Amino acid sequence: MYLPKAELHVHLEGTTKPSLLRKLAKRNQLILPEKIFGPDDTYQWKNFQDFLHVYDVSTQAIKTPEDYYDITYDYLRSCAEENVIYVELTSSPNHAELNGLCYQDHLLGISKAIEQAKNDFSIEARILIVCVRHFGIEKANRLAELVACHPHPLVVGLNLAGDETRFSAKDFSQAFTIAMEAGLQCTAHAGEVKGAESIWETIKHLPVSRVGHGITAIDDPTLIAEIIQRNITLEICPTSNVALGVSQNFQNHPATFLHAQGVNITLNSDDPPYFDTTIGKEYTIAEKYFGFDHATLLNVTENAIKASFADKALKRALLNLIL
Repeated sequence: MYLPKAELHVHLEGTTKPSLLRKLAKRNQLILPEKIFGPDDTYQWKNFQDFLHVYDVSTQAIKTPEDYYDITYDYLRSCAEENVIYVELTSSPNHAELNGLCYQDHLLGISKAIEQAKNDFSIEARILIVCVRHFGIEKANRLAELVACHPHPLVVGLNLAGDETRFSAKDFSQAFTIAMEAGLQCTAHAGEVKGAESIWETIKHLPVSRVGHGITAIDDPTLIAEIIQRNITLEICPTSNVALGVSQNFQNHPATFLHAQGVNITLNSDDPPYFDTTIGKEYTIAEKYFGFDHATLLNVTENAIKASFADKALKRALLNLIL
């Protein structure tokens, strides 16, 4: 599907194809367990917790700015091939730190790749820094301080991801306040594996204009009304939701109902090789199973650009490409 696309919810480390990961592991003299790899350049895992474990294991091979450059450039190239015009890459300095890479060097490889991809493919990208729930509150606070003290022109937001069953959104309010006061915009994962109450907690205690996933809002009409009233955008990841058992199938995915109720939604790939998907496939799924026609899908892209954390000038330029 060649209509213009934009993606707000994709984990940079989670875009690494197994073929590339093997290359990085060899370069860094690391042997990865074969059990994490599936067929056809995918990963394999048993359930949500095992997915998080495989994700953490795979990131052990990402150790240098060159590694981050290769991952970022490879993903943006593949996005450009699907006519994606804008991507927000969620990256984890905490994972990089575990591998001995400092914050600035971690950003160095990513930012160089973003600039090169812009030059080669005319695709724009920005960076969201993510706090990982299951790494704890103190790490999140320290990371937010680090981001605030070292501003970068391509770093535009703070995210919260990881094990949604660990800690409450309120526990991370200090980190998000630090980010907001530093001029960053905010989003957080909620309503993926936990119920609507996790979304309520997130929008009450964190300064977010978007929610990652958020599909359990379908169970609470009052919450849906609140999301609409606050103009909060949901970053929907259909294939991820089905793969992780959050949604039974595409036919019954909450995106259809939420969109019909007037919620602003976007389409995203989350961790594409882990779920054997791409952003292009997500748009095709929405067309096939959600009944979204060309105009609706174009509106999804428009929603993503308007809800993005890009500056106003870039938003105008991107909207001019599709409207």
